[in-house]
Order: sequence, then C-alpha cells, then structure tokens
Amino acid sequence: MTSSLLVDLFQHISRWGAQCGRVVRFAADRIVAADKTEREKAQRLIADNRKALHDYHVLETWEAGVALLGTEVKAIREGSVNLRDSFARIQDGEAWLMNVHISPYSHTGYAHHDERRNRKLLLHRHEIQKLTGRITEKGFTLVPLRMYLKNGRVKIALALVKGKQEHDKRETIRRREIDRETRAAVKARGR
Repeated sequence: MTSSLLVDLFQHISRWGAQCGRVVRFAADRIVAADKTEREKAQRLIADNRKALHDYHVLETWEAGVALLGTEVKAIREGSVNLRDSFARIQDGEAWLMNVHISPYSHTGYAHHDERRNRKLLLHRHEIQKLTGRITEKGFTLVPLRMYLKNGRVKIALALVKGKQEHDKRETIRRREIDRETRAAVKARGR
C-alpha cells in the first residue's frame, strides 16, 4: 500500500472511532488498540452461569438489581460467587433470587451472612407482571446468566428460559465443533 492510502485509511478509522466514542491509536502501519467505551468500562463481570446456557434455550433477558448486605457486596467484589444451580421465583409480587452461593467476606469480623439466603431482585412492577405472565406458561423458568458490577452496583442478567432436550444439547455441541473446525480450516488456509 502506498503511504497516501494508509493515511486515508487511518483518517477514516479515526473518524469512525470518534463517531463510536472510541479512541483509536496507531503504531507504524497498523492499528494498535481501540479503547473501551464508557459503558463497557463501567461494567465488570463477576460471575457467569455457563451451565444455564448449555441446559436452556434463552428467550428473553432482563437486567435486575439485587438487595444485598454489606458483607455480601464485599465478597462479590472479591469474586467469591457461584451462580450454578441458581434460579429466580416470583412470590407475592416480588422477584427473589434463590440458591446463589456467596462465600463469606475474607476480612469480616463478627458480621456474617448466610451463604445461600434468598435475595430480593429489584425490578419495576411492570417487569414483574410481565415475568409472572410468562412464567405461568408451561416449561418456562427464570435463571440468572451473569452477575456484574455496573457503575458500582451489583446487577444480574436474568433470563426467561425453556429447558433443552438431550438431543438439543448434542446438536449445540455438534454445531460448536463444526464452527471450531471451520475456523481452524480458514486460519490454516490463510497461512
């Protein structure tokens, strides 16, 4: 490539980066990195529930806050959370997160929290009513997919899911293997 073409390309990419809110840096003749947007910087993944993605078809997702104790928040910031086998229920017009294991905070004194207590999910009333209507359908349940920090607050990505059959799970694994083999073949051909 000629140097004028490279300069034009870099200017075009810089304008694109400005439109997207990203800062694009260059080194010699290649792009080095694109910084994260403010929204991406504000979120930090704490825990995810990969087993749920394997066992269920995800239909819809919602973001919900969680009512926590101080020692729970500190333990979550340490990353000692397990979402495996957890689920959510709606009881008496309130959403509750069940069976989430939050280990005790490492530097706690006398104040401890129950590791598997039910925790209230913070959702708007209309979201809870919509969820109630969807959950009453046969085979649907609420499962947390991931827990993350957003602007210093703990959030849960809550999903409405339907259970997969065994043949669906095998089909998902088969597709993943085919995609992996295809990417490897394309990569090998490019060399």
